[in-house]
Formats: sequence, structure tokens, C-alpha cells
Amino acid sequence: MISHLVVWLLATSAVYAAFDIRAWKMERKYKEYLNKRAYYIAEEEDRSVGSDIELTAKEQFVNARLMALKEAELQEGLENPAEFIPWNHLFDVLYRINSSEIFDIIHRMPKGGILHAHDTALCSTDYVISLTYEPDLWQCTNPTTLALTFKFSREAPANTENCQWSRTADERTKLGEEKYNSNLRSQLSMYNEDPINHNRDVDSIWRQFMGIFGVNDGLLCYAPVWKKYYKQFLKEMMEDGVQYLELRSTLPPLYDLDGHIYNEEEILQIYQDATREFKQDNPTFIGAKIIYAPVRVVDDEGIPPLMDKVRNLHEKYPNFMAGFDLVGQEDKGRPLIDFSEGIMSLSDSIHFFFHAGETNWDGMTDDNLIDAVLLGTKRIGHGYAILKHPRVLKQVKRDKIAIEVCPVSNQVLRLVADQRNHPGSVLLANKEYPVVISSDDPSFWEAKPLSHDFYMALMGLASRRQGLGLLKQLAINSIKYSAMTPLEKMNAMRLWEAEWKKFIDELAA
Repeated sequence: MISHLVVWLLATSAVYAAFDIRAWKMERKYKEYLNKRAYYIAEEEDRSVGSDIELTAKEQFVNARLMALKEAELQEGLENPAEFIPWNHLFDVLYRINSSEIFDIIHRMPKGGILHAHDTALCSTDYVISLTYEPDLWQCTNPTTLALTFKFSREAPANTENCQWSRTADERTKLGEEKYNSNLRSQLSMYNEDPINHNRDVDSIWRQFMGIFGVNDGLLCYAPVWKKYYKQFLKEMMEDGVQYLELRSTLPPLYDLDGHIYNEEEILQIYQDATREFKQDNPTFIGAKIIYAPVRVVDDEGIPPLMDKVRNLHEKYPNFMAGFDLVGQEDKGRPLIDFSEGIMSLSDSIHFFFHAGETNWDGMTDDNLIDAVLLGTKRIGHGYAILKHPRVLKQVKRDKIAIEVCPVSNQVLRLVADQRNHPGSVLLANKEYPVVISSDDPSFWEAKPLSHDFYMALMGLASRRQGLGLLKQLAINSIKYSAMTPLEKMNAMRLWEAEWKKFIDELAA
């Protein structure tokens, strides 16, 4: 009996020992898994844009509040995905963004500079409407498209078959101020209450988009209004926490009541004078530069004269004219390769900031990305298709070519629906890719000069874990990758840091 008991005890002990070893091994294996998981997360955080920012005690306090608000919005979106703001079209949630506490923080935040915006798509729609109260303004309506055309003139312009001119003031009186302004707003803004069904494809949305530029031309290309409009945007920009601007301008012919047509040199001079005047009145304003950016629909015979014009403007305004670009719908315009020989004939002192990859196509229009880096672009406008080009990504990383990501524009112009799917999310996850956030044409979607794009970057493109460090790095990037000289950048950082300190002090208080 005793021997059987001993055997049983020994066997039982062996079973328990084996069980303990298995449990110990399982526990050790699970701990290794948790450690590796924590390492993965930590490494990903360390790779993300903004991870190099060391927050001060006050910044940590502000970040804690910001992250609490962000977490609440994300959790709300997780529980009710259809209500998550970045999933929705901007026009469906504009009022919600504007009343968001996160947006209020971003709006107040010094965001550095806007490096991608276009000359006649800047100011608030309300301001553009206010310009139609100017004296000597005439208008006509195209009988086929119903599009408005404006012109400043002392006397009625000559009528044509498609254009019967009348005073804008008379038309406003005839229709009633409220109805007239409402109808006008619909031609100055892409905003509508059914954005998904309003334009079903990229081409139709671009037709509407370019149509607004057409309505704006006669109104804004009047020389006195042109200067006023530009200075108004600098004012709106500063109110939105932006201190610097690099503006892409087609430098369109301007006119005045005496019949003078202003050429590109004279327009650059208007810009330079207005920038200097604004700087005198606003000491925290860093400054502005112009990127000459004609539309990319040029025939072969027009390319050499265009390159001559670029040389001449650069010679006359070597510092104020930041460089050269080509604009317009990439899918329909001429590709960069068509201009490549002319571009390569330009001086090395002329910098390029090419639009490239603003498309959903693969191996077609997006090849502009290859040409952009081969031609030596300093930044890439949009670069939406860049993830399809690993060789270009490698070059971007090596040469520090900043990608000008414009989240709102890419959604409104039908490249992306849900901002969480924006290719910029991959770029924000890897700090080795230089990224700046820009707004493109904020006037046309009734957005702030930069805040709505920063909001979408934080809430849609960025990781749940990215907060104030990301926003601060993006602001710094806008100065770091600007066309300013090293000395100008030093001064810009000084002015921006002073505003940043004020912002943090106010929120921390």
C-alpha cells in the first residue's frame, strides 16, 4: 500500500511540475509578446512626424487637454462611424468643425506659413461679395451657362451676342439684396448641401472649380481690387494664425479704368508693394513670396517665350519671386515632360515647386512625380499619388523635397472621400518624409486660410497618438521648407516662436 501511495504522489508531483513549467513558459511567452508589442508601438511613435518635439511643462498641459478632446471625438466616431467628421464631406460637417473645441485651439494656434495657395481663390466669400458693391462695376450673364462676368468700367462695355451688360448695383436693386447675394454666392463657392451627388466625377467637379476662377477674373483682375484682395487675404491669414505666405500666381493681365493693361512685372511690383505695406502695419507678419505659376495649357510654340518670361521675372525680382510652377488639372493639361527641355534651360538659381501627382491614376498623369524630382523641384504640390512611386519616395526622403499636402482640396476635388484614407497619413507616420499642410483654394470651399486643413490633418490623417507635437512640427516645417533664405528663416522662427509662446501661455492659463 505504501509503495503505491509513494508512486501516486510522485506521479502527481510530476504532473504538477510539468503544469507549472508549461504555465511559466506561457507566462514568459505572453510577457515577451507584450514587450514586443510595446516596442512596436513605441518605435512607430518615435518614427512619426512630431516625435522629435520635446514639449515643455506648459505644452504638456495644453497637449493633455487637446488629446482628451481628440480621444473623445475618436471614441464618438468609433461608436457612430457615420458621424465621424473626417469620414464626411467637408460641406456636410463644416458647421460642426467650426463649433469644435479642437478647431478653436487650432484656429488660435500659430501655424507658420501657407506654402500652397492660389491667387484668386483666397479670401472669404463674404469679402468677395462685398467687392461687388464697388462703383463702376458692370455684369452680364451667359445665356447658356448662366455664369456671371464682371467688368469695371466708367461707361457700359460693348454688348455682344452672349453678353448684355448692366450695372451690378441695378441688378442687385432689381432682384433684392438678399436674393442677389445668395445667387452670387452660389457662383463664388463650391459649397452646396448635397456635395456627393452634385458632381459625380473629377472632370465635372473641375469644370465647376474652373468656372469660379472665370467668375472671379473680371472682378479681381481690376488693379485696385487686386491689391485690396491680396492685402485682405494677408489680414484673414494673420487672423487664422498664419504669418507667412508663398502664393502661386498666374500673374494674369490686370486692367484699370484708364485702359492700362498691367504686365507680369507690374503685377509682381503690386504684390511687393502690398507685402511691404502690410508688413509695416503688422510687425508679427513674416512676409510673402510669389511663385509664378501659369496654367499648363501651352502649345509648343508658347514654351520658349514662357521660359524667357520666367528668366526675366527672376532677374527683376530674384528674391521676391520664389520660383516657378505650372498649374491646372493635371489629367487634362500638358505633362511636365512636355516642358522639360525648356525647364532644363533655366538657370540653377530659379527654384521649382511643381504640382505633381494630384490624381488617382497610376502610371499615367502621376508620372509628373518622376519628372518633378528629376527636374529638381524643391517641393511637390499635392503629391497625392506619391505612394505608388517608391523610387520617387526614396528621392523625396534623400533630397528633403517637401510634400505640400492639401487634405480639404483633395476631398472636395474628388480624390479622397474619407480623410483617414488620405495618402498623407502614411507620410505623417514617417518623419523621414518632409511634409507641410496647405490649403490650396480655401475661398472656394468657405474654409479658413489654413485651420480646416490642420484640423483634418490632426483628426483624419494623423494617428490617435499624435497631438500638439505634430501640430508644432508642421508649423516649423512650413518655415523650414519655405523658399526663404537662411537669414529670413532665422527671423521667421523668431517671430513664430514669440507667437507660439503667447499661444501656449494663454491656453495653459
